[in-house]
Amino acid sequence: MTSAICSAQTVYTLEQILDSARHNNISIRNAQRSIDAAQHQRKEAFTKYFPSVSGTAAWFNANRDMAKMDMMGMSMSMMKNGTIASINATQPVFVGGQIINGNRLAKIGEDVAMLQMQLSENEVEKTAEQYFWQIISLQEKLKTIAVVETLLADIHKDVDVAVRAGVAMRNDLLQVQLRQNDTESQKLKIQNAISILKLLLAQYCGLRDTSFVIEHKDSRAVDFSEEPTGDVHSLPEYQLLGKQVEAANLQHKLAVGQNMPSVAVGAGYNYHNLLDNDRTFGMVFATVSIPISDWWGGSHTIKRKKIEHLKAVEEQQDKSELLKIRMQKAYNDVIEARQQINIAERSIEQAEENLRLNRDYYRAGISKMTDLLEAQLLYQQALDRHTDTYADYQNKLLEYRQAIGQ
Repeated sequence: MTSAICSAQTVYTLEQILDSARHNNISIRNAQRSIDAAQHQRKEAFTKYFPSVSGTAAWFNANRDMAKMDMMGMSMSMMKNGTIASINATQPVFVGGQIINGNRLAKIGEDVAMLQMQLSENEVEKTAEQYFWQIISLQEKLKTIAVVETLLADIHKDVDVAVRAGVAMRNDLLQVQLRQNDTESQKLKIQNAISILKLLLAQYCGLRDTSFVIEHKDSRAVDFSEEPTGDVHSLPEYQLLGKQVEAANLQHKLAVGQNMPSVAVGAGYNYHNLLDNDRTFGMVFATVSIPISDWWGGSHTIKRKKIEHLKAVEEQQDKSELLKIRMQKAYNDVIEARQQINIAERSIEQAEENLRLNRDYYRAGISKMTDLLEAQLLYQQALDRHTDTYADYQNKLLEYRQAIGQ
């Protein structure tokens, strides 16, 4: 019955989990929406290159004529009511580079959204993989519990025989039973933790079924040199800093352009019946706008934007150094994690030998039950430590790959 249930469960590898997270996580979906919005903003900015067309229409009815004329003893009134309509097209000729720089700024906004998408993917991948290795770690600890249960069952059998033969105290048997109870309690906690982590992983990755099984195949390999590989300039974090510098520079240019004269030309078609006759006519026009009083405040805006640009340049330089340090730290962490695995493997061998010796000593009557159970606990802790160090090593590998832009 159990095998039939297991065979019906969906099995996921790490790559399948990561692929599902990339497609279904809400952070990535929102990042994609930000890209879509930035693309529309860029297209909106592009329309500023074309003429703006506007139409107006008005109708009025006054309580008296607005114009009165006396001619040769006769009085003539007009414009008591009427209709006015016009349609005009205006093409900017010079606006201080605001249209060009506005389009460039919109393109930077789209580039930034795409870089933010990369960062979101990195964060989602990191979190999903952390959940994955937490589950793998707990599953391995369940296997350790199974080994310990078998070991304690054997010890219990040996002690029970010794108690019945009168060569061991019943207290030894009680100590073993207490350790078995403690192991059962640990097992329940681990099973519950796995259940919760599967719920979290399913929600994070958009998995519908929470009764899935995950399996691990250690097929990924990372080559290490004496120094971390990778170029800081290829990192999305560094490229974002560059975009901030570009954006601050364009904001400065826009502030300058807003305080320069603007020139536009246009053409229109008009209609009115103010003189009790329908009149239509076309016209062309040119406008020049000079921001005279605005320059007082605008000069300070230009200086402020210049300062913000300098701040962005210095921030890029400062944080690029921190990114290099992050590379080195990630590299060191991987090396340390690998060494911790080696230490954990030696500890297992030593704890296993210590357990064997204490079991032989107890059977020979030259060791106490507390010593044997202490040796069993040390063996279990060594196995668990190896499990934890291996999961930590995998997480450090991911952090290293992201730190060098792989």
